Amino acid sequence: MKTLLIVDAQLDFMPGGNLEVAHGDQIVSHINLIQPQYDMVLATQDWHPQHHMSFASNHENYKPFQDKDIDGYNQTLWPDHCVQGSKGTDFHPKMNTNCIEAIFRKGTDPKIDSYSAFYDNHHKKSTGLAGYLKEKGCETIDICGLAGDICVYFTVKDALKEGFQVRLIENATKALDQDKFNQQKVELKAEGVEFV
Repeated sequence: MKTLLIVDAQLDFMPGGNLEVAHGDQIVSHINLIQPQYDMVLATQDWHPQHHMSFASNHENYKPFQDKDIDGYNQTLWPDHCVQGSKGTDFHPKMNTNCIEAIFRKGTDPKIDSYSAFYDNHHKKSTGLAGYLKEKGCETIDICGLAGDICVYFTVKDALKEGFQVRLIENATKALDQDKFNQQKVELKAEGVEFV
């Protein structure tokens, strides 16, 4: 079954959003173009409660993009983004969502951050995505979205751990930090990820 997973193509990660990825909106037309080629299209949404521990606003004397040790884990603190029910959680208005069969929400636990579409950052809670894909008989996943160096990267890593073959759609992915993403791509290629 040919499967596409669209990661976090939400307004808060688009230009003008609270945690914008430069030119993030450029992926939308490409996502629309490729969707009809798939048997199954899935998407994820960052879906944070207002008091989420990853928001710098919830830590006194901390600013966005600073790091803080929380419960023994290093945590990057972010601007408030994708707060449940806010406009920022919406998919880009020009993205075709008619093909999307299921949406998996992540980052819902206020005490733990969650980059990957499969698990939270400490691998304590599953989103159920792996089981869903396996039940549908999916063996290979094409992954795209925002941001390449964060949520897309960790989603690809977990997909590999779950035994899926992974292809990353480069034209439909943008990174917050392109240099970091270039290094990650070398690592992912060595782990068998195909770039298309």
